[in-house]
Amino acid sequence: MLTLALMDRQKEFVLRTLEERDIRFVRLWFTDVLGYLKSVAIAPAELEGAFEEGIGFDGSAIEGFARVSEADMVAKPDPSTFQVLPWSTSKGHQHSARMFCDIAMPDGSPSWADPRHVLRRQLNKAGDLGFSCYVHPEIEFFLLQDTPQDGTPPIPADTGGFFDQAVHDSAPNFRRHAIDALESMGISVEFSHHEGAPGQQEIDLRYADALSMADNVMTFRYLIKEVAIDEGVRATFMPKPFPEHPGSAMHTHMSLFEGEANAFADPDDPNNLSETARAFIAGILEHAPEISAVTNQWVNSYKRLVHGGEAPTAASWGRSNRSALVRVPMYTPNKSSSRRVEIRSPDSACNPYLTFAVLLAAGLRGVEKGYNLPPEAEDDVWALTAAERRAMGFKELPTSLEDALRVMERSELVAETLGEHVFDFFLRNKRREWAGYRAQVTPFELKEYLGL
Repeated sequence: MLTLALMDRQKEFVLRTLEERDIRFVRLWFTDVLGYLKSVAIAPAELEGAFEEGIGFDGSAIEGFARVSEADMVAKPDPSTFQVLPWSTSKGHQHSARMFCDIAMPDGSPSWADPRHVLRRQLNKAGDLGFSCYVHPEIEFFLLQDTPQDGTPPIPADTGGFFDQAVHDSAPNFRRHAIDALESMGISVEFSHHEGAPGQQEIDLRYADALSMADNVMTFRYLIKEVAIDEGVRATFMPKPFPEHPGSAMHTHMSLFEGEANAFADPDDPNNLSETARAFIAGILEHAPEISAVTNQWVNSYKRLVHGGEAPTAASWGRSNRSALVRVPMYTPNKSSSRRVEIRSPDSACNPYLTFAVLLAAGLRGVEKGYNLPPEAEDDVWALTAAERRAMGFKELPTSLEDALRVMERSELVAETLGEHVFDFFLRNKRREWAGYRAQVTPFELKEYLGL
């Protein structure tokens, strides 16, 4: 937690910057339970009061926050997240800035519905065990031609393929402008490239502590959409917009540190994996089915997690094995500080706060209970049948949102991690989504069955 002296210095920096940069609006950001970004804009003159007392709002109007009978909530800006947005208003060159907020009850206690609080609570648990958690996501998304969002099939903005250097597309400078915007807000980019499908892009963010990274992912999605609009295209983080192409993942690299030392590294182990790392991976594998509803929270998420679709369908692990759920990258096997594990199931439309929280909780459960790591998957897991995977001891991942919710509702781990309020709301909301989806008659059904 920030000390009061540090917090005061950060507040002073924010107030001074507002005046020096002639910033006219400050956007206070927070996230609902489903991962939608919420915002309220205030004038700089109101910010000092917001630091002291917060901004009151109707929590019942936000998905999952409160019932009507307990609606009053307070958004308290976190000065450590202050950044000037990378563009000015179109006519007046007046800059705006943003800060993330922590959501509190009127008595000042943290709101149990705040996804930031859910993640912070899990990070505090890791801290009690002596660990800090760092995350590095690879975020995929599609650029589309500007088509109406009325069910019309989307059209990719280009025809490029994996790692293509140049493509004749509608937005040739998109990635350069996007990276400039991200870097201007203090979000470091490690790599960027064209992904395998037409219109598909990937931008990898340099590692940061898990809470800062969750904030960065929310900022990333906002900036990417804004830059795309400026370039005359649309960006979508929908997990699977095209049936014939792979979907968009958010492969999540995680590592635990004890002070300055990487707790996952052991130079004496053949795989350079410590006992902590092995138990952490085992925890992810053991609990993967029950956390799937959080890491893959939409009906459409399970169109990506299909056999042969370049996404994991079973809980397995392997070194450099991209068909496994958990991969141990071997780019720099002798560099202990870079030892990490990559979880390949999350998609880029998840709530990053809740996703990082359940991944960390599953891994820490393995560490706390001393889970044993099962044998490595040495073959192509995608080439195995479900029966073959089960025979090898690999747990099957849920194949639909309904399956994922059925496993999640029996999970003590997920209930404890999310807290009772978020856990119950999430299940209710997602069951409603599934019921709405089941009631739809799709173009596939009309094509296949209308002639019956």
